[in-house]
Amino acid sequence: MSKKILRTSLILIMAISVSVFAACKGNKEEEGKDKLDNQAPTLQPEDNLQDKTDNNEQAKLSVKDYYPIQADVEYIYSGEGNEFAAYNRIIDYISEDGSRVQIRTNNSGTETVRVIEVKDGKISVIKTVNECYYRDNLLNSKADGQAEILLMEPLTEGTQWTLADGRKRHISGTDVEINTPSGTYRAIEVTTEADDSIVKDYYAYGVGLVKTVFASGGSEVISELSKINKDAVYSKTIDIFYPGVDENIYVQPITITFKTGDISRLLIQEALTKEAAIKDFIPLASTKTKINSLYLGEDGIAYIDFSAELVTEMTVGSGYEELILQCITNTVGNYYGTDEVYLTVEGKPYKSGHIYLEKGETLKVDMSRVKE
Repeated sequence: MSKKILRTSLILIMAISVSVFAACKGNKEEEGKDKLDNQAPTLQPEDNLQDKTDNNEQAKLSVKDYYPIQADVEYIYSGEGNEFAAYNRIIDYISEDGSRVQIRTNNSGTETVRVIEVKDGKISVIKTVNECYYRDNLLNSKADGQAEILLMEPLTEGTQWTLADGRKRHISGTDVEINTPSGTYRAIEVTTEADDSIVKDYYAYGVGLVKTVFASGGSEVISELSKINKDAVYSKTIDIFYPGVDENIYVQPITITFKTGDISRLLIQEALTKEAAIKDFIPLASTKTKINSLYLGEDGIAYIDFSAELVTEMTVGSGYEELILQCITNTVGNYYGTDEVYLTVEGKPYKSGHIYLEKGETLKVDMSRVKE
């Protein structure tokens, strides 16, 4: 499902500081689309060249000035020195108060999701999920150990801190001119020193991360901001499994597009309850069926809870009912990359006139009856 990342690439991914981009869009699971009023403007490169970085002015700026947050915007970075140096970044979710964002990074080898917190004059990575090909709202997750501080106040040269893994990080410049494919910026330079590498990240006022230089063993890997796409979406292809009238299972790929703050559960619900494009496929659920909850548990099991209509509006015999449950299991398990699915109805184990599941009993992904 993903390429094996070389050690240098993994170090680069860890070293690249996360930037996010201007106007807030709330995404509470049940509110989805609320907007916040504390929108920060995204400046053009020529605006950034204004000198805002003398010592007195610099001391008045906050990390938010170098970390503007924007929904539905994609940052494209070009790269050299490594096949994974180029990447793109988009926001999945933003908390209602704007203090946390969930960012998805794709470097053509893997997708990584990070939850970033802006608090107490610091920008910190509090959770990282590598090889994350599903889209859950992780904003309320507990921190993975000690948070990694990307940038902290005061935004003056000499500010320094130590990371949990022993690396030293400090602000090494506050008015560094940086040329990138997207323009020229005056930036804060943040240097991270390890035993065998040095990383320099450059943050521009009103824009965010514009360049990263990773140096180790006489070689360099460089990532530079190339383009900013507005009104961007995250596209995900999902395999929907359907029972056929011949009692085999068939797969139909569909593409779902997500805007920042979209609730994944609702878009997947629409896909699962939609009539199949092929007439010989049996629908998985009626259009009245709702998905009450959908997520990947910390135990690696995918959890999905349906409304009562999954059972009450199912009008097939026991053989096809079993096939429908297997197809739902295959669809959800494949989406999350797990072999186990815990399926419930209104919070209780699945129960119909033909099939009874025990509390805690999971269904297993099984592709043995899937036909091309």
